[in-house]
Amino acid sequence: MRNKLINIPTPAYICEEALLKKNLELLDYVQKQSGAKIILALKGFAMYSTFDIVAQYLQGCTSSGLHEAKLAREEFCKHNEKAEVHTYSPAFKEEDIEEIAAISDHIVFNSPNQLYKFATKVKEINPHIEISLRVNPEVSSSPVDIYNPCGLYSRLGTTLKNFDENVLEYLDGLNFHALCEQDADALEEVLNAFDEKFGKYLQNLKYINFGGGHHITRKGYDVEKLIWLIKEFKKKYNNIDVYLEPGEAVGWESGFLVSSVLDTFENGMNVAILDTSAEAHMPDTLAMPYRAMVRGSGEAGEKPYTYRLGGNTCLAGDIMGDYSFDELLQVGDQIIFEDQIHYTFVKNTTFNGIKLPSLAIKRENGEIEIVKQFGYEDYKGRLS
Repeated sequence: MRNKLINIPTPAYICEEALLKKNLELLDYVQKQSGAKIILALKGFAMYSTFDIVAQYLQGCTSSGLHEAKLAREEFCKHNEKAEVHTYSPAFKEEDIEEIAAISDHIVFNSPNQLYKFATKVKEINPHIEISLRVNPEVSSSPVDIYNPCGLYSRLGTTLKNFDENVLEYLDGLNFHALCEQDADALEEVLNAFDEKFGKYLQNLKYINFGGGHHITRKGYDVEKLIWLIKEFKKKYNNIDVYLEPGEAVGWESGFLVSSVLDTFENGMNVAILDTSAEAHMPDTLAMPYRAMVRGSGEAGEKPYTYRLGGNTCLAGDIMGDYSFDELLQVGDQIIFEDQIHYTFVKNTTFNGIKLPSLAIKRENGEIEIVKQFGYEDYKGRLS
């Protein structure tokens, strides 16, 4: 196998500019054909060194609190002066609300309680801000409970039972989020439930936000059905504005994490220790869980040499999985984990003091530019 990327210190996430643009072009096609507005969910993809590209295609960002909202305002809006900043939180804090209101174009409350507490104040601070309430249609086919926002006893969004019609005097829009890396058929199911429960409240509203989890850029996704669903919804509700806020669909299959083999040994099977970590650098592989693809590898036993790939922390379960290779692994070999740009470095930790992977961009001309490196101060700065 002998995968080598010359002069790239490992570990490093490498975003491929051409693949990112390919995703953005497809998302822009959806916008143009459907009339929807697509904004970037920073929780899934926040590589702001690429925002000069992303801002050419998407209409803004959705943030999950003050810090993401500040990043959107500072780093996205400078590349697109018309970009919108949407801010949602399960619960806003008093100490943050004034700054959030000042820098946001839209604010989304999770419950009537929060709306009544803050709506008047945010309007006083920013008269142009638009107010929305997140609702819970109570329908979702999310594949894993930990990522199901509409599961039993969910804390995310207001159910019809808890909906207070008095909030309508404050509202410009409604939001729902019910999907997780799912297709247009799943969206159709959610839309039917939303329409049945909350459609009667849309007549005087400006917009509806369909949330994230739309796996638009995945191979096989029915893009034309998505466009049809959006157009039909807009037609039904007097051309109401529709927003989508994907995160993983922006960064989907647009880059990889490259690591190096530090040691190999045998303990009932071949083991290779890498200079990266599933726990610290690829958390969703353990949380989902899912098996990350490794370039040039096969399933255990498929190729001549099978190894258990392990991270360089003391956590016993810091294991990427069992992979097979055409040749014996050697210290210094590079292992490349595919599709590691979305929901990875936004969740990184410095557990065990392990070094955070560098961030790099592979330009369309093939050159690799390291845009950020991390060290001891990044670890120490989180402690006291």
